[in-house]
Amino acid sequence: MKIAVPCSEKNINGPIYQAFGRAPYFLIVDSESMAYESIDNAAMNAGGGAGIQAAQIVADSGAEVLIAPRCGQNAANVLMPAGVKLMKAVSGTIAEVVDLYKQGKLETLEDVHAGHHGQRLS
Repeated sequence: MKIAVPCSEKNINGPIYQAFGRAPYFLIVDSESMAYESIDNAAMNAGGGAGIQAAQIVADSGAEVLIAPRCGQNAANVLMPAGVKLMKAVSGTIAEVVDLYKQGKLETLEDVHAGHHGQRLS
């Protein structure tokens, strides 16, 4: 299974980035082998609609799960119909959080917010 995680480093031992749509990269992690690839987030500096554009990048990657601290409604409106399951990130490295997901220890991300509309969060 492919799992997408927003990040600021192209490293599975790095932290999860706090703002989904403004993350510099997404790591796409194979949950079986823990092999990963990074995808640049072309939407990172978008004036508006970063969440929607980032969500399309994740959906196009073939990811079945997104693990993120939060997600805007517009991004969720792209991800959920594409069959991407939204999971709530916790503290730890990307590898640790993916492992927690595999153990069934992460909660579904239900706190989808209205969005930040141009605000940069880090």
